[in-house]
Amino acid sequence: MPDISIFTDYFNLYMKGFGNTILSSVIALIGSFVLGTVIAVFRITSVKPLNWIGTAYVEFIRNIPLLLVVFVFFYGLPSVGITMSGFVCGTVGLTVYTASFIAEAIRAGIMSVPKGQSEAAQASGLTYIQTMWHVVLPQAVKIVIPPLSNQFINLVKNSSVLGVFAGFDLMYFGDQVASETYVTFDTYIFVALLYLVLTLPLSYAALRLERKLARTG
Repeated sequence: MPDISIFTDYFNLYMKGFGNTILSSVIALIGSFVLGTVIAVFRITSVKPLNWIGTAYVEFIRNIPLLLVVFVFFYGLPSVGITMSGFVCGTVGLTVYTASFIAEAIRAGIMSVPKGQSEAAQASGLTYIQTMWHVVLPQAVKIVIPPLSNQFINLVKNSSVLGVFAGFDLMYFGDQVASETYVTFDTYIFVALLYLVLTLPLSYAALRLERKLARTG
């Protein structure tokens, strides 16, 4: 059994990291969804420059490790005079990285919406942007709820990358507790349990939403 005193004696550190992990995850979740949606629209547009930008973004970011993405922000930006904290760099890197996967999920959803719906909307006088916003994207997001949910859960777990850059997240303070107590196994058991506190409700909520949408057609 894990030594519960490890958790109780360092409760404040665990909670501080827990709070920062939630904050980073929420910011990255919102940011990656917005950015991913924009990139998905770029990917299917007939405007070639935007299509190229969307394709290059997805193919490049999706095929390199998250750690390297955050490295670019943490070590690369200071070389051009831009300095950000480990928390900000980790959150921005997490947003940029996750957006590439969300973009592909949403693009698949857009492609599965019958083309006749967008044609009918534009024939009714809606612009391309209005058609996407009011007709296509709501249906596309509904279709891809399962893969989007998986990406959001992965985002929470991937937030542990902040610990590498002094991002003051749950993993960072877990490392600090382990270094002070020299009790590594018990320390990281409690870190894992706190991650489960975040991911299990999110997984359950996604499942409920998926079932509700399935019932409403």
